[in-house]
Amino acid sequence: MFRPLRRIKQQLSQEECISILKNEVRGVLSVLGDDDYPYGLPINYWYSSVDNKIYFHGAREGHKIDAIKGHDKVSFCVCGQGVQSEGKRGLDYKSVIIFGKIRPVDDTEKTIDICRKLSSQFDFGEDYIEEEIKKFSKFVLCLELTPEHISGKSVNES
Repeated sequence: MFRPLRRIKQQLSQEECISILKNEVRGVLSVLGDDDYPYGLPINYWYSSVDNKIYFHGAREGHKIDAIKGHDKVSFCVCGQGVQSEGKRGLDYKSVIIFGKIRPVDDTEKTIDICRKLSSQFDFGEDYIEEEIKKFSKFVLCLELTPEHISGKSVNES
């Protein structure tokens, strides 16, 4: 069902893909938006190695939520920071693309746990995170992406 990577020599192993997902904090979530136009949005995420799912948080309404209600298949792309090798102009970096299905998280305690884990990836401090959760958790909707296909590749821009 999913296409194989065309440039097979650049393909990353599943372990390398998971490592990138664990270590990065932002990616681009793409959904089927209004009038069937693709809608890609940069978004923070948290990868759970316990259940191999990717979690997002955001508002309970908007373009992203409307799109997901209409079509639960999405893609999610994460790029590593990359490094510039001496004497080269471009970056060497690794990227991961995930295809899967996304759904809202209905459980309040799970939503709070996801928000806590997602926020802990940043240097906000525990007190600040708990205060924000107390104030805003009732307005937050978390989303759970279940991967159906994960692929990654190593790219040399120059």
